[in-house]
Amino acid sequence: MLRLLRRRRGALTVRGALTVAGGAAPHYDVLVLGEVLVEIHAGTALREAADGTPARISYSGDALNAAAAAAAAGARTALLAVVGDDELSVPLLNRAAALGVDVSHVRRAPRPNGAYLLSADTDGDREFVYWRTHSAGSTLGPGHVASWRDLLTGCGALITSGITGALSPSSRDAVLAAARLVHGAGGHVTYDPNFRSRLTGPAEARELLAEIAPLTGLLKASCPADARALVDTADPGATATRCRALGARTVVVTTGADRLLLDDGTRAAYLPVPVNPEPVDATGAGDCFTGTTTARLVLGDALEDAVAYGTAAASLSVSGRGGTGRVPAFSETAALAAVHRRCGRGASG
Repeated sequence: MLRLLRRRRGALTVRGALTVAGGAAPHYDVLVLGEVLVEIHAGTALREAADGTPARISYSGDALNAAAAAAAAGARTALLAVVGDDELSVPLLNRAAALGVDVSHVRRAPRPNGAYLLSADTDGDREFVYWRTHSAGSTLGPGHVASWRDLLTGCGALITSGITGALSPSSRDAVLAAARLVHGAGGHVTYDPNFRSRLTGPAEARELLAEIAPLTGLLKASCPADARALVDTADPGATATRCRALGARTVVVTTGADRLLLDDGTRAAYLPVPVNPEPVDATGAGDCFTGTTTARLVLGDALEDAVAYGTAAASLSVSGRGGTGRVPAFSETAALAAVHRRCGRGASG
């Protein structure tokens, strides 16, 4: 059983790392490659923040959000990341472990952890300010991937993103190297372009998308945000078609809070998303979807069932503040998905 982290003589150590008989690399249903961030919540809109504005610290980042969701959905999940040497590294990884994510393979770098400041309102609107230049997370590179080779070639699925690929040239190379290892070993790859104009330009993001799409079993894109920047359209159907033309086997296009488009190459259908009547913050909802959906696919669910669980989990997640503020248990996710179906809100073309 994975225990929490301790600081001993100034060093971060992991106790109770997961192992298997004979000293072989442990098997994971889901590995998540990416960045973990310190999350600072402002008590007001950022443009209104004044001296004395209250704030709250938590921990997030798309990799941690997706890993937490995968673990909650029942998958044996590990985080592949690089964290810093500052004082927040211990509580950061303690939080990940408390969410059910194995952090025994996380690496260290003599850099600070990345951080971001956000605010949210009851409609789920968000504002962000990031500090991640020269962060520990940006040192992720092919050398780290090589050290994780046995984990990657033995896992059920890998989740990674365009955010990770945009952190640095070495991070981009790491994303491609990891995806190629998993794909080559017969595993599943989920990729979320998650285009961020403050991190990268459209040309670089398109190049990475074109290289990784043929390796993916599931590619999730948002429309219009990702779609306009990466495939020159604001139409969900065209987005799915163009992503599949790049080589993605299955594409999910999120189109807002109420529906998404699922295109698996045999048909394209809009699926409604359960409505959350009291949204607080949409931060991490897309990551919750990818983590839950990927976990359920690896655990044997049919594609449409896995997507239904993903949408239910994402809907529940917006009741919490921050990326890991509300990670629903799978019993809650399954119950909401079942109610949603009983209400007769199935797929529509």
